[in-house]
Amino acid sequence: MPKPNQFPRSLLSGLIAGALLTGAFATPATAQQDSKSHTEQAAAEQKLADVRSKMAALAKEQADTAARRDSVNAQLAQQADALASAARAVHQTDTDLTAKQHDLDQLQQQRADLQQKLDSQHAAIADLLRATYALDQGSDLRLLLGDEDVARISRALVYSKYFQQDRVQRVQQLMADLVKLQDLENTITHQQQALQATKLQREQQAQTLTAQRAAQQKLAADTDAQYKDQAQRLAALKQNAQSLNQLVDKLQKAIEEAAREAAARDAAAREAARKAHPGHNVPPPPIPVGSATADIRGNLPWPASGVVNSYGNGVLIKANGGSEIHAVARGRVIYAGFLRGYGMLLIVNHGNGWMSMYGNNETLLHGVGDQVEVGEAIGTASPPTGINTGVYFELRKDSQPVDPRSWLSQRR
Repeated sequence: MPKPNQFPRSLLSGLIAGALLTGAFATPATAQQDSKSHTEQAAAEQKLADVRSKMAALAKEQADTAARRDSVNAQLAQQADALASAARAVHQTDTDLTAKQHDLDQLQQQRADLQQKLDSQHAAIADLLRATYALDQGSDLRLLLGDEDVARISRALVYSKYFQQDRVQRVQQLMADLVKLQDLENTITHQQQALQATKLQREQQAQTLTAQRAAQQKLAADTDAQYKDQAQRLAALKQNAQSLNQLVDKLQKAIEEAAREAAARDAAAREAARKAHPGHNVPPPPIPVGSATADIRGNLPWPASGVVNSYGNGVLIKANGGSEIHAVARGRVIYAGFLRGYGMLLIVNHGNGWMSMYGNNETLLHGVGDQVEVGEAIGTASPPTGINTGVYFELRKDSQPVDPRSWLSQRR
């Protein structure tokens, strides 16, 4: 029985590996005819893997930048609130200062009015004192000469003293009012000085917040520009990936066409053999590997032993460091190397669109193109160092992840 074509030692797509593993047999002439297509596709696949790796790294970088931009914008919002509060405080201080100045102006007007009244009272008292003095000085002489009525003069002196006392009381009250006004003026002046100091402090705080906000705005602008630059670079990488995907599709179609031609030649050869040797049984074509998937569901062996936790699209198995990792089914290695987030990663293609992935290996025991059997050691486990560490295992069907627990056996 002829052997299937050998894989080139580079990352191949699941469709190509599936075709090779599912009985796509070829004659030496067919292999020579397909060699160029396989070589070109292998190179294209390697370029595509490189581009995807760069895209993944850039996407993570862009996600980090987006998170940093969100943080800066959140800080900007907080600073905007603080700046608004500071501005309101300065405005309130200005309002308080205006009110205090209004109160002070009123007190000063009241003091001026009282001072004017006090001056008038002083003048009236002076006139009264002069009149009283003149009355006192002339009364004795007039009494001796018998020129005046004693009773009338006595009443005049009493009235004069009464008016004098009243004037003095009024002056004393006015002076007391002036003292109170002066005390109020002093209090308001002190309040004005305190408000001026508060205003200066708040203005300085507002200036500091304004400077900080300007710095944050510049940081936000720089971060936004960086994010846009990363988005442009990521778009360019995606465009490159699309071009490579188109090339891979073209090569895949060429390989599928070659496989159909090989199948047609094989059928023609079988028909010719049947006609040349009538009565002889011609062996039927080989049955594709991996077609009876229902028989293995829930029966695949576990790749490693240890505590199992769900993680991402697969599971993490906390295997002992250095312990062997085993293939869960027969297949061919299509990737063996480092991948960001998965450490040393090995991917096995099992045909019919099925793939198994084994991440966080300490060492890889097989390379791209190697055929592995079920239960065969394919790597060794890295020592667990944290919560989300351990052997990563994932199953995929037609590039879509499936729950590995439903395919693995209940016993580990």
